[in-house]
Amino acid sequence: MTRVAAVDCGTNSIRLLVADADPATGELTELDRRMTIVRLGQGVDRTGRLAPEALERTFAACREYAEVVKEHGAERVRFVATSASRDAENREDFTRGVLDILGVEPEVISGDREAEFSFTGATKELTGRTDLARPYLVVDIGGGSTEFVVGDDHVRAARSVDIGCVRMTERHLVRDGKVSDPPAAEQIAAIRADVEAALDLAERTVPLREARTLVGLAGSVTTVSAIAQELPEYDSARIHHSRISRERVRGITEWLLRSTHAERAAVPSMHPGRVDVIGAGALVLLAIMERTGAEEVVVSEHDILDGIAWSVA
Repeated sequence: MTRVAAVDCGTNSIRLLVADADPATGELTELDRRMTIVRLGQGVDRTGRLAPEALERTFAACREYAEVVKEHGAERVRFVATSASRDAENREDFTRGVLDILGVEPEVISGDREAEFSFTGATKELTGRTDLARPYLVVDIGGGSTEFVVGDDHVRAARSVDIGCVRMTERHLVRDGKVSDPPAAEQIAAIRADVEAALDLAERTVPLREARTLVGLAGSVTTVSAIAQELPEYDSARIHHSRISRERVRGITEWLLRSTHAERAAVPSMHPGRVDVIGAGALVLLAIMERTGAEEVVVSEHDILDGIAWSVA
């Protein structure tokens, strides 16, 4: 048994998992799991740089996480950074800050490596289940990018494309510095066009339509599940491995895209940091389900973070 700490720093959020990993049994015993919305990718699609205020929000979360890692006595720590820090010109500022705070250098991984971690984290515990046909298509809808992975026990094909909920929101839904509330039809159409083009790109290397089970990861997907179940608050246990039909996803997406900021913020399971970007994230999910013909999505709370933990164990 090895006590490990994994940090996943994405475009919208930074997350920590401290767990005891037993490679012999394939069990990951969670000790602490937390998430903070820091919006590290604020403006990166437009400027190509990490904003100073975004870096400071991220470093503040890192200081909190450093205390948690120390408190639990993790033997090994791995910090993985994804889309926003891959794209930024000044990512060295980010790297130095994390190293000073946590004592480990963030690994700015490729999209393909990100996809492998996501697949491992999402599917390791599905081994032996007879109700979910293989191969799986694991889809990780992040803030800056979306990863597509097809595989059985191992990855067969993977691709990362630049369609995430933050990137699509900032690119198409922001006018005069504010998110459109609600967006106009042409703005929604522009997102849809980007997503369809990205799906064309993904299909060049990943056989999306061969998958028998769609597994959806990350905050946009889990939030759609929470809304679909009409949860009175965000409940990971009820969200994990829930199954949401394509028609239900379509109805929720249409509501999110015609709702106001206040209406979305009033949803009890909605994290405040997702209010402005959830519409774009849900639209990405819906487009994937329509492209692949998936009748439902199996929602997983275990994702890249769990994959990172296994890699360090």
